Amino acid sequence: MKYGIIGFGCAGYYAAKTIRANDKDGEIVVYSDHNAAPYNPMLTTYYVAEKIPYEALFPFGSMEKIKDELNLTVHTGTKVARVKAAEKEIVLTDGTSEKFDKILVATGARAFAPKVDGMDPADAFYMRTLDDAVKLHEALKEHEYKSALVVGASMVGIKVVELLNKKGIDTTLADMAPRIFPLAAYESVSAEIERRIAEKGVKFAFGKALTRAEKTRTGYSCIMTDGSRIEADLVVLCIGTRAITELVDKDEVKVNRGIVVDDRMMTSADGIYAAGDCCEGTELQSGSNMIIGLWANAAHQGTTAGANMAGAKAEFDGNFLHNITHFMDMDFIGFGDNRKTGKVITSGNIESGLYVEAVLDETGLVGVNILDNYRISGAVKNYLYRIMEKGTAKVSPIQRGILIKEGLRPSFIEKMEGRYNG
Repeated sequence: MKYGIIGFGCAGYYAAKTIRANDKDGEIVVYSDHNAAPYNPMLTTYYVAEKIPYEALFPFGSMEKIKDELNLTVHTGTKVARVKAAEKEIVLTDGTSEKFDKILVATGARAFAPKVDGMDPADAFYMRTLDDAVKLHEALKEHEYKSALVVGASMVGIKVVELLNKKGIDTTLADMAPRIFPLAAYESVSAEIERRIAEKGVKFAFGKALTRAEKTRTGYSCIMTDGSRIEADLVVLCIGTRAITELVDKDEVKVNRGIVVDDRMMTSADGIYAAGDCCEGTELQSGSNMIIGLWANAAHQGTTAGANMAGAKAEFDGNFLHNITHFMDMDFIGFGDNRKTGKVITSGNIESGLYVEAVLDETGLVGVNILDNYRISGAVKNYLYRIMEKGTAKVSPIQRGILIKEGLRPSFIEKMEGRYNG
């Protein structure tokens, strides 16, 4: 059996590892558009902040080590032009091609930011790839920046704000959204996070987009949609990502925002699989297809794809929206779709110590925000998962013990197990 893997990040690595575990003799050919080993994009900000060394970006070790362990043929620095699904053929940009029995598309996502009028693209900084991290790390070593504008109030954006703030750079966080973490945090939690960040000297420009930039002696004068100006020596764009799907033909493979897969990670084309940030799997809360850009999700999808490609039987039910992050001396955890409404219950003091805000509708618990205690995140996540899996659930004795030990009142846990009937 001959396997082709396009993209060698988390999903691609776990797929290759699982194929090899199930097929000792099959030929596995990997195409990677960069020369580095698989790395974790979520660690790039830690590297720029010098919290971890460069080598720590590569959780599976060097490319040579991986190639030897898994017996892979790896083409690094190689760009794939397209996948011919019907022929199971991978075509490179230089025109060469190769046919396979099974193909995995694990191309991930790229940073998305519209071109800013007046700004040379080479002067803009992003935070997604290894090259992005190296570029910003070197720039911060070489220049004495006094001011910065970070565009994008995302989990990545706030980590960039944190590292710039710690370097003493006067930093402004901007976003078209009216508040921080609009897709993950409830309004009260957003307001508290903003209060704490502002106390550290960070400024906000919410409800505004960057439309134009004028070159100054030290950087840029950034003109926002409301006409206001923000002076910045450094501009970092963390607006979002887009799935890399253009390698497949939409007439052959179903594509929405991402490549659509089933619970075996098979696309609509026989023998063509997809995994990671380039694909849409099942989002458990809504039951619809959705890109869930999480490292653990990519690992599960890659493992599932690899098993099925090699002839084993594996299914991945899906995942649900969640974020767990630590920044500026606080923990924020968001589970579920924060657009869902219902009865709001809270526990703790939002300004200090453990605070939990939960929403219940007629189906039960649909969303949770947690401030300042990551230790309860596993218990809450598992409970929510069981609700989505079975339609109803009670907190297990072990989970209840963890929650109570960490400061949640038994009465709050009982409310969390209930439903809202209006």
